[in-house]
Amino acid sequence: MGKDVIIACDFPGASETLAFLGKFGELRPFVKIGMELYYAEGPDIVRILKQRGHRVFLDLKLHDIPNTVRKTMNVLRDLGADIVNVHAAGTERMMREALLGLTRPDGTRPLLIAVTMLTSTDQETMERDLLIREPLPEVVMHYAENAKKAGLDGIVCSPLEAADVHRRLGADFLTVTPGVRFKDGDIGDQKRVLSPEEAREAGSDYIVVGRPVTPWRPTEDVYWNLPGKPFRKTRNRIPVKGTRKQERKKNDSTGRENCEGPSENQGGVLPPGRTLHLGQRDQEPGLLRQPADAFGSGSPE
Repeated sequence: MGKDVIIACDFPGASETLAFLGKFGELRPFVKIGMELYYAEGPDIVRILKQRGHRVFLDLKLHDIPNTVRKTMNVLRDLGADIVNVHAAGTERMMREALLGLTRPDGTRPLLIAVTMLTSTDQETMERDLLIREPLPEVVMHYAENAKKAGLDGIVCSPLEAADVHRRLGADFLTVTPGVRFKDGDIGDQKRVLSPEEAREAGSDYIVVGRPVTPWRPTEDVYWNLPGKPFRKTRNRIPVKGTRKQERKKNDSTGRENCEGPSENQGGVLPPGRTLHLGQRDQEPGLLRQPADAFGSGSPE
């Protein structure tokens, strides 16, 4: 199971989304379509991005009565999304129904994951607004355990919880982690955050990055590396350390050239320069699961 970066395309419409993704040239990063973009453009935005070669995480966080969620998943399952999600607060039964609705007649389906606790929520907010008094990490773990019992493939959690989730629920149980911010960056409304390097070390399988990337020209400002995604050295490579400002200053002062990007089975993002290369992997067979007898008992590749 590889590690990868998912770019959150939190744009108001298709034109802004396609203009941004056009900056990647021939590369096709893994993208997240959230509620803003999906509600603006409808299911066609998923079809368009799939036709262009992107893998898609459809982040709608379904949370309703079990029957409604199952029928909604019936509608979503053939859009071509690679990952779909629900909210774990909808109960284990709702998650089981979601899995049934997402499974196609031939037994295949997208990956299904559950949101645990939003990364904009901290202990104080959870206690005050949700009246949940248990420690937040225990709440996340409880939701994660319910998701696994329901047969889901993994969860959305903060990178702070990823390591514990893998220790208790296994390395094959996916952790998709938003709340990733550069150390010198604005965290906005996020409260439980780590840097890309820290998220990698914590065991995040997929990191979701939006606002730290999309407000900038990605050809100049994005720089990190993920485990298992080494750059192919063709010239001097700048090590990942220090702040982006420091690295840009070093790059300017040394006159180093940027390295070329990875091959299609490699990934990460280049140092500031002319070209952005994001993690690219071949389409995973594990994205078309065989749920059969035990609600997706198989493990992702």
